[in-house]
Amino acid sequence: MKFTVSQSSLMKALTVVSKGMGTNSTLPILSGIYLRAAEGTLELQTNNLTISIRHLVPANVEEEGETVVSGKVLLNIAKTLPDAAVTFETEGRMVTISCVKSTFRLNTLSAADWSSFPEVEAQRTIELPSELLARMVDKVYRVTSKEPTRQYLQGIQLTVEDNTIRLVATDSFRLAVCDSSVEAAPEEPFCSVINGAVFHDVLAMPSMTDTLSIGTSENQVVFTFGTTTFVTRQLEGNFPSYRQLLPQSCATAATLNVEEFSSALKRVSVIAQQKATIRFDVDADGGLIRLSASSPDQGDSSETISCEVEGQTLSIGLNYHYVFDCVNAVSDASEVRLELQSANQPSIFKCNGKINYLYLLMPMRL
Repeated sequence: MKFTVSQSSLMKALTVVSKGMGTNSTLPILSGIYLRAAEGTLELQTNNLTISIRHLVPANVEEEGETVVSGKVLLNIAKTLPDAAVTFETEGRMVTISCVKSTFRLNTLSAADWSSFPEVEAQRTIELPSELLARMVDKVYRVTSKEPTRQYLQGIQLTVEDNTIRLVATDSFRLAVCDSSVEAAPEEPFCSVINGAVFHDVLAMPSMTDTLSIGTSENQVVFTFGTTTFVTRQLEGNFPSYRQLLPQSCATAATLNVEEFSSALKRVSVIAQQKATIRFDVDADGGLIRLSASSPDQGDSSETISCEVEGQTLSIGLNYHYVFDCVNAVSDASEVRLELQSANQPSIFKCNGKINYLYLLMPMRL
């Protein structure tokens, strides 16, 4: 095998497929990158038994062939090379990589031991605008669970129906929902639960195009964009039914300036390092919210924010880590609305715009 590819194309391709490299695997080949040169194209693949990635780049192929190279080593080499032509040439169990005055000779693994790329026969497929989808995923993926025992809570539920795209995520302590209008209108409602971290990684890839095609089969989800194909497993289990958790009314509502609220929250939470509870005292008569935190070892802190309040005076305790995640999700908006029912019922944060966002958060004991 012998081919030449530009350093910039190689680096971009390695960045894409490196997301599928195995780490700490008992199978050394899973930490490698499969290279195949044929018909003016370099094909790169990775597979860690959970996800498989394939990416194609143009190359000057003098001699067709295939091999498997250590992914970590190849990525480190590519990072250090100048933006010039890079030539790969195999001889026996070695591959020589040369660029300008640099030469590397690496051991290779047998391409015969590489698993063939999964070919998914998608039962349902939809194409969505990737920029909008990336903004929406960024608002909800942090809410997914990190517990491996509840795999279905690690996912984001994606539904597309009646020209509306909706994403939902929950870890059982909080719930994030966002929706937006979209031109894609499938004949039948499209619904799939996709691993949140994987969904976020796919949309952050440097090879992402204006649109992303998502296909689903019984056991797998396949993402296709440009010359990149990304395949992952379907999550096991049923996504929770969340609609009955959303209250139809509230006793108290306060409209907060996002920037002012974020700054106050950061200052008050300095004292809440050991006990993550921050008290929210909503004063309907005074038109303000008082944020406060206390620690037996460090003392206490408080700050008052003027705001528009509807309804009755009410107090509630909330986990400041979770509130921060909400504030970060609405950082592109000017205002956020806080709706409360009682001190013992979930709070709701809402923000409307091009992307409508709702964040439900369970209360903490005061």
